[in-house]
Amino acid sequence: MKNLVSDQLYETRSNLIHEITSLSNTQFNDRLGMDMWSIAQVCHHLVLVEQATIKAIAWGLKQVDNTQTERKNVHLMLDRTKKFKAPQLVEPSADPFAVQTMIDLLNESRENLLTFLSKIEDQSILEEKSFKHPALGDLPLDQWIDQIYLHEQRHTEQIKEMKLLLEAAH
Repeated sequence: MKNLVSDQLYETRSNLIHEITSLSNTQFNDRLGMDMWSIAQVCHHLVLVEQATIKAIAWGLKQVDNTQTERKNVHLMLDRTKKFKAPQLVEPSADPFAVQTMIDLLNESRENLLTFLSKIEDQSILEEKSFKHPALGDLPLDQWIDQIYLHEQRHTEQIKEMKLLLEAAH
């Protein structure tokens, strides 16, 4: 895996952990409205997306035909004016989470991702094969990796806003 991607994954996860570490479990699980996720649910969604991404890349690698597809502008993920509906597979649990439990889940899912990626002998194959992404369509497998940290950056910004709103509400 390219060092730049590895650095982005590390830096983005560090920023996310920094944002949630100081929260109480109550703040972490508070919802600003019935139609909105809590910060805990946003984090759980990120864990589920990371797990689903491993599966998507694994399925994409198993495909026999080289499904070379055009590269997408995955940086669209950072445009929070564009709303995406989370597929059911990555919808978070409504159950409350302890902050430390979620940090452990985030660390475990990232470790699983990095271990999975390190076992791909020929990394160049990730640019040659693709798999259908629910929001972006056919996406080269290496861009599936990019979308993890971009998606996480998007939600870290959301969490920062949620923290401000929670502070104002109390």
